[in-house]
Amino acid sequence: SLEVSHRDYIDVLRAVRAVPGVKKAFVRSGIRFDYVMADKDETFLRELAEHHVSGQLKVAPEHVSARVLALMGKPPHAVYDAFAQRWSAINTELELKQYIVPYFIASHPGSGLAEAVELAEYLRDSGFVPDQVQDFYPTPGTLATAMYRSGLDPLTMEPVYVARGAKERSYQRALLQYNKPENRSLVLEALRLAGRTDLIGRGPKCLVS
Repeated sequence: SLEVSHRDYIDVLRAVRAVPGVKKAFVRSGIRFDYVMADKDETFLRELAEHHVSGQLKVAPEHVSARVLALMGKPPHAVYDAFAQRWSAINTELELKQYIVPYFIASHPGSGLAEAVELAEYLRDSGFVPDQVQDFYPTPGTLATAMYRSGLDPLTMEPVYVARGAKERSYQRALLQYNKPENRSLVLEALRLAGRTDLIGRGPKCLVS
């Protein structure tokens, strides 16, 4: 039933730009990239890039695992990749150097070591390792917290894996920042526990040596 349109948003941004004395109005985060990609009119995305970003735009794909994204209520990761490609193309057309800063989360219900390794491999392949990683923390009134507390998906009553211990949570966090020297021992241990010793070494596909 949702009418996909950014027209009201565009009108607000244009009104702000028209205020006397306003030099620039920045949008730093809060963009739903899946909603943007569902909008067949690219006016919003183009005006956002041309007028309202100061070098970086923060968005939240949060994970790459299909299982974890489904539990989050997020679209498949391909939607984020399509958004990133379109953002890059528009900025190239406008001759601007503006980049996406993606946010990812560790230890969300549904994410085990295998899913955390999958995310680490994506980060390796994309050449982006986040400076900051968000750990999942239960927040009252959310489906994710119900999953965390019960170990079940409330919508289907199917079991959901939950990383509860501080040790595994530290593994998942370290995998997202696998290239930091202080994370080396945790990454090595996590990869061995996950049965992914193929990612240990000095090859281009390895995460840690």
